[in-house]
Amino acid sequence: HFREPGGSHKETWASGSRSAAAGGVTTVVDQPNTSPPTVDGDAYDEKAALAADSLVDYGINGGVTADWEPESVFERPLFALGEVFLADSTGEMGIAVDLFEDALAEAAARDVPVTVHAEDETLFDAGALDGDLGGVGTAANADAWSAYRTAEAEVAAVERALDAAAESDAQVHIAHTSTPEGIDAVREAREARESETEGGRDGAATAGAVPPTCEVTPHHLFLSRENAGRLGTFGRMNPPLRSQERRVGVFERLRDGDVDVVATDHAPHTVAEKRRGLADAPSGVPGVETLYPLLLESVRKGELGPERVRDVVATNPASIFGIGAKGRVAEGADADLVLVDLANPREIEAGALHGACGWTPFEGLQGVFPELTLVRGAVVYERDPVTGAESFGEPVGRNVREP
Repeated sequence: HFREPGGSHKETWASGSRSAAAGGVTTVVDQPNTSPPTVDGDAYDEKAALAADSLVDYGINGGVTADWEPESVFERPLFALGEVFLADSTGEMGIAVDLFEDALAEAAARDVPVTVHAEDETLFDAGALDGDLGGVGTAANADAWSAYRTAEAEVAAVERALDAAAESDAQVHIAHTSTPEGIDAVREAREARESETEGGRDGAATAGAVPPTCEVTPHHLFLSRENAGRLGTFGRMNPPLRSQERRVGVFERLRDGDVDVVATDHAPHTVAEKRRGLADAPSGVPGVETLYPLLLESVRKGELGPERVRDVVATNPASIFGIGAKGRVAEGADADLVLVDLANPREIEAGALHGACGWTPFEGLQGVFPELTLVRGAVVYERDPVTGAESFGEPVGRNVREP
């Protein structure tokens, strides 16, 4: 969520892509809940003009609201349709089930993937927000948000999205899954879809059936409700932080291959905004610069294999979303390369990061940061291993999926 247009005090394409390059991210995809939201052709064009400032390659997602214009937005070179919200989050873009089903049908007819924010508002626990929640930085304050947006609300919405996708033969990708149960539901639906594709319900191959996929985020992999006291309202996000038990379960499924993608859900807000208190603080945390360093630290510690990280940050996203020139080192592919030194981890410090918001939920954790980042063969970030001095290249951004 690079926030332009409408939220440049939080992040811009220039600052966000600079942070991405310093974290080893060579392609970003921007979600539609900006102002105006990217739900028609004019809004897409406005955002695309701003995205020309990007230091890395980029894609732009179209969005869905009650007054979206599918004909005009699908005329643009969309990366995907999404993040389609089944519950309100930043930007108030939550939609009804019937509109979601219509959007799936529109996307399926055009072979456009759909990414889904899956939470069922009817299963939120309003009682969790009653009573004294304490000050901005208290555990009660942050943990109440996790209790309010229940794990059951996510699992029910994931299952509903998967059922609707199966009915329309739409390609659905469940964004930022925060529960083991949600990941398991996607795996089971994928296995069922693959079985149907191989044999069909009546023995014939099922045309157009694309198995569903899912992603998890670093904040759901490395943070839990046990971090609520430290984070306070800075830990308010959607979906929220889960229990330590669920966090471990999500990490185990990443390790074991049930998770397709690790994505940032990079959603920066200013320090002043996050200090407003639980009722008024916006949801979301920054993370585009710390995604790769956190995963590589897990490799360094032996918790993940390097091939697993390669798959979830490069190979799988390129395959799922049809970016043929990305995600692999091969003749004819884009020379998007990142040089790292696994023997040289560093402590994550907000002051050393390059985004605009000036804070990180991962303060104090260890990460393996890039020494060099190239996009299509051009150096966009370099850190001198002796002095620590940094330099950035010139913007090379373009949309990775041509019309």
